[in-house]
Amino acid sequence: MEELSSCFLVPGPVRMGPECLEAMSTPVITARGGEFREVMAGLNSGLRYAFNLTPSNGVPNQKSFSGEDGYKVVVVSGSGTAAMEMVVANRFRPNDRVLVPTNGKFGERVAEMCERFCHVKHLRYEWGRSFDLYEIESLLERSDYEAVLICHNETSAGITQDAEAIAEICKRHDTAFILDGITSVGGIPVHPSKWNAEALVVGAQKCTAGPSGIAAIAIHQRFIDRVHAIAEQGDVNPRYYFDLPAALKNANDDQTPWTPAINLAMGWSAALGNLKKETNEGRWNRCKHLARGVRQLFTDAGFTLLADDAQRSNTVTAILYPEGIDDAWRTRLKSTYNTQVIGGQDHLKGKMFRVGSMGETPVSEMIEGCKRMLQCFRDMGQDIPEMKVESYFE
Repeated sequence: MEELSSCFLVPGPVRMGPECLEAMSTPVITARGGEFREVMAGLNSGLRYAFNLTPSNGVPNQKSFSGEDGYKVVVVSGSGTAAMEMVVANRFRPNDRVLVPTNGKFGERVAEMCERFCHVKHLRYEWGRSFDLYEIESLLERSDYEAVLICHNETSAGITQDAEAIAEICKRHDTAFILDGITSVGGIPVHPSKWNAEALVVGAQKCTAGPSGIAAIAIHQRFIDRVHAIAEQGDVNPRYYFDLPAALKNANDDQTPWTPAINLAMGWSAALGNLKKETNEGRWNRCKHLARGVRQLFTDAGFTLLADDAQRSNTVTAILYPEGIDDAWRTRLKSTYNTQVIGGQDHLKGKMFRVGSMGETPVSEMIEGCKRMLQCFRDMGQDIPEMKVESYFE
């Protein structure tokens, strides 16, 4: 029997395109020479596009990391979690109070991270349930919080937060707004300036279809000014590798303070070039088209989606297993149909699966993957009618 082609529908790390893979195969270059400055300048320019910021020209020694909107981008040699830690460790003093509403695993990770560096009011909601915006506003009215931090797109539960509404609440109460955009930047509309965001984080291996192990932050001048003020007061959290003033100083020279992830930077820059060709709007719309098709198909097939209807994510769909099905289905899907999705986490492990619709995933791959998923459920005894899958992605 001829082996089926691979359908890789995992919500990150996603499949990298040939341009990204080819760029990463470049022979090693020195980290401190002109060649790498060109790489960094191009990467900075691509990141400004992905973050939906004003452009830079991508030319070395011309402040490629900055633009006319007050934001700067900083590349971090580490995962998205590393970049988020850099934001939190530098922005807050040990006695600062922050509010972190959560409805999934990665928001909870933001709250846990903040507990290491400041005081946290962790506002827990059930996974997949929308935030109570009235409760958030009430808390900001009653107490003095330095910032509100959210995981913008919660892949553990397939829900996207209403960032615009939260931004308006923060603005009314003169409170900083910081977003973990690891699985939204490059896949879902982000508007840092409009949202008055102080900081936004992205991981390469998600919506931008870059390699794992490299990330970036976009920070406004307000954020930078606050970091410097804290440093002058001497009331800083311990940090060394993630010292933001050092990173900014070196970014001004198209460099990083420590040994950079050279080949990962090359690959990510190439992947961001693909994003720019497709355009932010084009990718946002394709991800939305893919996710909408998945949601409608599985709903019509009798499945239940985890997240609240009004805020379901366009980069990942969380689908509950029917009674009698567990992760043995995913094992069979991979071994028999050469198709990969991902399972649930923590208390939802073995109770659901998640389908990624991010990165450079083509419609044809999603259609084929959905056909295989439905057939695999039939193989395991589920009564699912024959469905014209293509019609859901027209």
